[in-house]
Amino acid sequence: MQSQNTVFDDIAKLMIDALGMAQGVGDEAKSFMRAQADRFVADMDLVSREEFEAVKELAAAARAEADALRARLEALEAHLAERARG
Repeated sequence: MQSQNTVFDDIAKLMIDALGMAQGVGDEAKSFMRAQADRFVADMDLVSREEFEAVKELAAAARAEADALRARLEALEAHLAERARG
């Protein structure tokens, strides 16, 4: 009976070692895939979220300034048209 317990203990140790090895291989594969994905994204020359948000804010500010200048120009043109008539 004692020898059966040793066999089961040995099998359990082998299975635990195999699971540990499989987990290590899985972690390595995950790290490799992440590195490949990072390199792929870097090669695509994409912008970061922070850079995108900064440019988006600049574009919104430029649009607001352009709208204000357009309104000012229209007001000046209307004023000049009134002076020309009057």
